[in-house]
Amino acid sequence: MSTLTQVENNAQANAAYEESKVSKTSKNEKKPGYYGRTIGQPELSEKAQKYYEELKKKFSNMDFILVSSDMKAAAKAQAGKYANPHKLVVLIDEEKIEKMAEDENFRKQYENVIKSAGVKLPQFKKSLGSNASKVKSFGMLFNDGGNASFFAVVDKSLAAQRVRIKEKAEKKAKEKKETAKKEAKEAAEEKLARKHAENMENADTVTVTASSIEELIRKINDVIYESMSDSMLTDEEKMIGQHFDSRW
Repeated sequence: MSTLTQVENNAQANAAYEESKVSKTSKNEKKPGYYGRTIGQPELSEKAQKYYEELKKKFSNMDFILVSSDMKAAAKAQAGKYANPHKLVVLIDEEKIEKMAEDENFRKQYENVIKSAGVKLPQFKKSLGSNASKVKSFGMLFNDGGNASFFAVVDKSLAAQRVRIKEKAEKKAKEKKETAKKEAKEAAEEKLARKHAENMENADTVTVTASSIEELIRKINDVIYESMSDSMLTDEEKMIGQHFDSRW
């Protein structure tokens, strides 16, 4: 091989190597883009962006929200703000998506957690029983340690109970009033019912967080039971409650 030919081959090899470096750098370079629902201004590399789209398609029954690195703490503190009443919300930050795109073991670990949450969802609703209707939405977010946290937005207004009180008052209002005392009493109940009905339009909610679905269920039930205060009861119900030991 002549010296000239060898020089030409070396030059071509160097050019191919440099082109490969540029291509690799381009794929790993983070840049803004349209990622669906986001918190902050996340940026993904070309490879991570492609993986993220595949992840969302794989778990299409869930609502993914991509979080920028500088907004992780804020997203965790206000998780309930981003809930979806129709789908399980998954808050995941850009750093984890990047690592999931590169590391197969890391990817499997997190995808298994997401899959497990989806499988447990029907059981979660069943375990709540009638209280499930008071959970407006629910979701999950990932901690830096690799574990997931779960959250739910609970409606403490207990709309069903308010409707019951309203219907009771309306029924009583139609009945023939036997005495002036009864009329005054029913008028008071009807007024209370109207007040409860008006408050239904402004739901009183609270976001509950937990490290497991089992813990989340316990906390949801606790919030709902605690919300059943005297302010939700009629005068007769208040009187009944006074005859029982509160420790029971």
